[in-house]
Amino acid sequence: MFRSFMFAVFLALSSMTVAADVANTVTLEVQGMTCAACPITVKKALKRVPGVSDVKVNYKSGIAEVNYDPNKTSPDELAKAITTAGYPTTVKGVH
Repeated sequence: MFRSFMFAVFLALSSMTVAADVANTVTLEVQGMTCAACPITVKKALKRVPGVSDVKVNYKSGIAEVNYDPNKTSPDELAKAITTAGYPTTVKGVH
């Protein structure tokens, strides 16, 4: 019984490591942010997209960096989410 439990734990931990390995980062150029509250709206729009794990938005530079799972979303879908929130967005680069 204990061996079965330990094997299940091992499999669970292994799958978490694999999930972390598929994360990508995209840099998005966000237009129209006119105040310090705008990044909050952009971040909320991105966090609603399935597969997004982390978001950083810089108001001054107009750049959003997003960590996401490419099996669940794409850079174009992320840009579309921000554009739908009212901020025209283009993909600047994927790393």
